[in-house]
Amino acid sequence: MQAQADNGTHLTGPVLVIGAGLLGASIGLGLRARGVDVVLSDISPSTQAVARDIGAGRVLEPAVAGKFLEPELVVVAVPPDVTAAIAAAALGDYPRAVVVDISSVKSAVLRELRELLPGEAALSRYVGTHPMAGRERSGPVAARAELFTGMPWVLCPGDQSSAAAVRCAEALAVDLGAVPARMSVDDHDQAVALISHLPQVVSSLVASRLQETPANALSLAGNGLRDVTRIAASDPGLWVQILSANADRLVHILYGVREDLNRLIGTLENPVADGARLDMAQLMSEGNAGQARIPGKHGTPPGSFARLTVLVDDTPGQIARLLTEIGDTGINLEDLRLEHSPGRQLGMAEISVLPGKRQKLTESLTQRGWKVIQ
Repeated sequence: MQAQADNGTHLTGPVLVIGAGLLGASIGLGLRARGVDVVLSDISPSTQAVARDIGAGRVLEPAVAGKFLEPELVVVAVPPDVTAAIAAAALGDYPRAVVVDISSVKSAVLRELRELLPGEAALSRYVGTHPMAGRERSGPVAARAELFTGMPWVLCPGDQSSAAAVRCAEALAVDLGAVPARMSVDDHDQAVALISHLPQVVSSLVASRLQETPANALSLAGNGLRDVTRIAASDPGLWVQILSANADRLVHILYGVREDLNRLIGTLENPVADGARLDMAQLMSEGNAGQARIPGKHGTPPGSFARLTVLVDDTPGQIARLLTEIGDTGINLEDLRLEHSPGRQLGMAEISVLPGKRQKLTESLTQRGWKVIQ
C-alpha cells in the first residue's frame, strides 16, 4: 500500500452523497465544514431527514435533482449488495461527475460494475474507495465530521479509471482529513479480510459465549473482555453482506485460525503432558509478536511510546484535572486509555508519552498528589 501526499486539489462541489447513514452523513458533515455544497439522497425519507437536520447537507426532490443537479462528485455510501447498481445508475444519471463508492469490499463491486457496464467509457469516471473508519453505532445520528481525520482512505482505481477521476477521489479523502493510499482491489480485499473482517468475526464469536452467562460473572468483567467484544455490537445486516462478498479470502484465514484452535485444544486437554506448557507459551509469544507489529499513533513504529498509569478517583472533574496538569508540564499526551476498578470508585488512566518524557511526567504528577504506577 502506497500512501499519497496532499495533491493540492480540493473539491468545489456540489457533491451528491447517496446513502445518508453513518458514513454518508459523516462525509456530508466533513465537507460542509469546509464550505462544500452537499446534496443528500437516501431511500429512507427518515434517514435523509435526520442527516439533513444535523447539517450533513441539503435535500433535493428527485425530479429536481435529475434536471438541475450537476455534481462534481457522487459518493455512493450504500450497503455492499446494492453498491454496484447504484454506482452504475449514478454514472448514467450524471455524465460529467466522478463517481466513487465507499464499500468495504472492492473486488465484487468492480466485477459487478463491469458486468453492468461492459466496455463503457463511463468507467473512466469511477474509482472504488474505502475509508478505514467507522463506529459500532449506525445511522446519521452517530455521524461525526471528524470521523475520517487521520484515518487511512484506500483508493482502488480500476484499469479504466482516469487520472482526473483518481485525483477527485483523492481530493475527497484529503478534504475530510484522511490519509489517502492506493492498492489494487485484490490486495485491498486480502488485507481487510485479516485486519477488519477476522477481528469482527472473532469478536462476535467471543461475545456469543456471553449470552447465557450469569450476571454475577459478567460483573467481574474488565477491559480485556470489553476490548475484545467492542465491535461485536456492529450491525449484523451490514456484516452479512461484507462477509459474503469477501468470503473466499476470509475463509482461508479462518482455516489457519482453526488449526491454531485445534492445536490449543489438544494441548489443554492434557496440560501437564510433556511439552504442553512450552506449546502454550509459544502460542502466546506468537500473539505477542503479531501484536507488536501493529503501528502506533500516526503510523509510528510499535513500541515508540512509554506508558505510565495514574490512579484517578471516579468523581466529576478528575480526568479534566489530570489532562490539564499534564498539559501544564509541556509534555504531549500521545495516547490515553481509561480503565475502571469493578468494585471501587477508582479509575486507572494509562498514559502514553515519548520515552524520554516519562520520568519527568511521573515526577511532576507525583508532586501534584497523583498516585503514579510505572
